Amino acid sequence: MNFWEQPLETLDRAQWEALCDGCGKCCLHKVEDFDTGRIYPTNVACRLLDTQSGQCSNYRHRRAYVPDCLRLTPAKLAGINWLPETCAYVRRAEGKPLPDWHYLICGDREAIHEGGHSVRGRVISETLAGDLENHIVEQPL
Repeated sequence: MNFWEQPLETLDRAQWEALCDGCGKCCLHKVEDFDTGRIYPTNVACRLLDTQSGQCSNYRHRRAYVPDCLRLTPAKLAGINWLPETCAYVRRAEGKPLPDWHYLICGDREAIHEGGHSVRGRVISETLAGDLENHIVEQPL
């Protein structure tokens, strides 16, 4: 059995990190309507996300620069409702297989980008955005 087919709670740190498909969607800012609790996704990325590569520019030390950056764990996963349904962590938590374009399946880290499943080249940095409300891109989550 491949490690990514095992229950998430059994993965070691390296396996957990390897499960990430590198889409960058979790690095996008969200806007919450405090009256309704609805969460609206934006096209604005954390300042550490390199918008052209789709990679965090300082992943290891990200929380030192962005204190509210979430460190995703199996225990926290159930309480997060804004991750995309394509997220490898979400899919595996739901017992679903990884998609064909996931690099662990196809062997190509570029497949996610070529298939349009990542944010690479499609978002702007928070350093350029201004008001997040002007960058809402979808219906509420």
